Amino acid sequence: MTYTPRERMVYSAVQLVRARGATGTGVRDVIEAAGAPRGSFQHYFPGGKDQLVGEAVLWAADYAAERVRDYRRGARNPTPSGLFTHMAKLWKQDFTERGYERGCPLMAAAADLVGTGSAVTTKLREGVERWEVAVTEELTAMDVPARRARRLATLMVSTLEGAIMASRLRGDAGPLTTVAAELAPLLDN
Repeated sequence: MTYTPRERMVYSAVQLVRARGATGTGVRDVIEAAGAPRGSFQHYFPGGKDQLVGEAVLWAADYAAERVRDYRRGARNPTPSGLFTHMAKLWKQDFTERGYERGCPLMAAAADLVGTGSAVTTKLREGVERWEVAVTEELTAMDVPARRARRLATLMVSTLEGAIMASRLRGDAGPLTTVAAELAPLLDN
């Protein structure tokens, strides 16, 4: 599949934000990483860096939501704890394959931008909402009552984000294993 320069820039922004945060990600770095023509940035992103980072966090949220949906499609007997273990496993695989330099772009951007008045904050809220809605929908499909499914989705995403950060800080995936094991009884109750 061939990606457009615009698509490559959004993807490159996601990867750079994962490692450097939103403020540490420069437009030039994104253009270079994407192999995009220099003059194309303003054409594709007339709203500048805020537009690019906003689109990057929404792309990341949609990616996370799709990975959530993958679980039930492939699970023989899907359970809430199985879903959370699946979510944690994806991060463990990423860390094993790529090291601990990069985390979740939503969390990285939020750490930089929330409270600064950035226009990207709205996109961050929308991104987290998309991810939590996907988790909620999957839990509801597993016969978890809608109200509890929504609360569990918030718990699962928030816990996962904390475990991702702790894993990065420690340089090992132990926190992801721990939270999956410890939350299992609560999630399946």
